[in-house]
Amino acid sequence: MSLGQNIISELRRLVGTDNVLTEKEDLIPYSFDGTAALQQMPGCVMFANTSEQVAGALKLANQAKAAIVTRGSGTGLSGGSLPSPDCIVLCLAKMDKILELDRANLTLLVEAGATTQAIADAASAAGLFYPPDPGSMKISTIGGNVAENSGGLRGLKYGVTRNYVMGLEVVLPNGEVLWTGNKCVKDVAGYSLRDLFIGSEGTLGVITKVLLKLIPKPAAKKTLVATFAQMDQAAQTVSDIIAAQIIPCTLEFLDRTTIHCVEDFAKVGLPLDCEALLLMETDGHPGPVAEEAAKMESIARKNGAVEVRVAKDDAEVTNLATARRSAFSALARVSPTTILEDATVPRSELAKMIRFVAAVAKKYQLRIGTFGHMGDGNLHPTFLTDERNKDEMHRVEQAFKEIFNEAIRLGGTITGEHGIGVSKKSFLPKFAGDASMRVMRELRRVLDPSGVLNPGKMFD
Repeated sequence: MSLGQNIISELRRLVGTDNVLTEKEDLIPYSFDGTAALQQMPGCVMFANTSEQVAGALKLANQAKAAIVTRGSGTGLSGGSLPSPDCIVLCLAKMDKILELDRANLTLLVEAGATTQAIADAASAAGLFYPPDPGSMKISTIGGNVAENSGGLRGLKYGVTRNYVMGLEVVLPNGEVLWTGNKCVKDVAGYSLRDLFIGSEGTLGVITKVLLKLIPKPAAKKTLVATFAQMDQAAQTVSDIIAAQIIPCTLEFLDRTTIHCVEDFAKVGLPLDCEALLLMETDGHPGPVAEEAAKMESIARKNGAVEVRVAKDDAEVTNLATARRSAFSALARVSPTTILEDATVPRSELAKMIRFVAAVAKKYQLRIGTFGHMGDGNLHPTFLTDERNKDEMHRVEQAFKEIFNEAIRLGGTITGEHGIGVSKKSFLPKFAGDASMRVMRELRRVLDPSGVLNPGKMFD
């Protein structure tokens, strides 16, 4: 059922005519997110500027039983902000203020629309550090990062978004505003409602403000690149580094397909005569950093590294980080449709999982570039395909089923950082089990009895 004119009028009264879009050509950019081959036109798009406006929109949606899908920059990769038919897209991109930087308590209070890069820059300007760094950090918003519990290249050492959220302002589906958490390092009063909303993918409430934990900026860092003739050698290097009780800041890998695409795109001087590349970075105090870098180089060489190169200056460090962050963009230039997925397995199963992905690609005659966070077991098999080719897309779907089933079989998970959204909800019951599915459904029903928030996401 399409949105009634009375709802549109009420939204315009709430936020102003200029902040409500209804024309088809204006709605098209909000009909999809970063997930390939998914699109659905909303009924309208509303830009909120305050938490009070968000609350007003949710009250209106409940009264009219109209669906609301919250959106930031739309960089998600699981269809989490994909509109449902004729819904209200509630865009928080204009709520982007840095509200408070508290050096005494090492916290930063921001609105949900602030980009991850703006947050990292604000912390850095104060001599502090915000570690989570999703690949889309230049444009992804913190509200979306929290809703998806985003990870990033530094997740191995520093953890994911959840580890840096100290408090949240959340507007509940009925329009009530809830604050959970505070600046205290220790707080065990009552249920941890904060953790309930982190990773909830916009299904339990709308996150409008986030209180983040900052840490001191590392005094030094060293970045190394190691190349290998076999992927197994790279995987064993990662296992040996962890076994040596070294926890690098970054431990990333690219396979041959990804290396060639990235070099063609970014032209940063990546070696092309290898099957696998490891990007390794250690940070902290200068002494331990130098020692850990030397140990990682030794371990890589012991495992047959063709070459190990230490970045000579900050410019080269930036180039190497840019190369890794551009992997998705580089692969996306190769084929009309690029489907970037993620699956995580225990680190001990990495080599096995990488071999399995390669075998699946061969079985279904598909081109796959694989890269990811090898240090924490998070792989990103990326399918280079064409959604107009129905037969190939069917083979892609079959390949995904095998990859996710194998990840579960190996004790892993169907998503390490992208979320469930619509693209993976069919796999969630097998991974989570009956009891977990029941509890999640009941929580959602209690908080959103009218079912207005992000319908059809995570589960039906």
